[in-house]
Amino acid sequence: MKCRLQGANSQAPERRFRYSFLRLRPNTMCRSIPMAISTADFKTGLTIEFEGKVYQILEFQHVKPGKGGAFVRSRLRNLQTGTTLERTWRAGESMEPAIVERRNVEFQYRDGDDFHFMDMTDFDQLQLNKAQVGDAAKFLIDNTPVQVTTWKNTILGVEPPQTMEFRVAQTDPGLRGDTAQGGSKPATLETGAVVTVPLFVNEGEMIRVDTRTGAYLERVK
Repeated sequence: MKCRLQGANSQAPERRFRYSFLRLRPNTMCRSIPMAISTADFKTGLTIEFEGKVYQILEFQHVKPGKGGAFVRSRLRNLQTGTTLERTWRAGESMEPAIVERRNVEFQYRDGDDFHFMDMTDFDQLQLNKAQVGDAAKFLIDNTPVQVTTWKNTILGVEPPQTMEFRVAQTDPGLRGDTAQGGSKPATLETGAVVTVPLFVNEGEMIRVDTRTGAYLERVK
């Protein structure tokens, strides 16, 4: 299968953002028809087409029982709905790979239920609605680089950086003597997302959050 890379050698001016651990992939456009793959090709992150839907492999395990044929256990995530699925395959069972294209864009601003992005390669403007953006909407900050994923010309969603820094907009005040080993409380971030934080976190402070799970990671000084 031949793929054409777009913007792989382009250079953008250096900028500082409140995010980390983001590895943007070059924009890809795959034209040819993919060949079938089997369970021997499984790897974490691989996208496959199964029963007319597109899934990403989250976990898999090859099993060789004492009796009977070998098989592969897997946990899949539906990239269209976000739901997960447990699936067992016969060893060597084949399926079609799903070619998911990723477009590197920068989130510009939100206007009601519309979200505006700019392609980081050709500067084209892109507008998505709230349903297309999905859960990523609660973690979008102006000028943050993200990826828009598509499959068969259908937008699957928006992938923000895996970890980002946010200012705490509202939370109950911490009590004297609270420590990192204490309890927890809800906190509303500047984007409106609500996460659970330790009792010592106060309004106005910066915290680092895992955008995949919404979990608090640490306070940023």
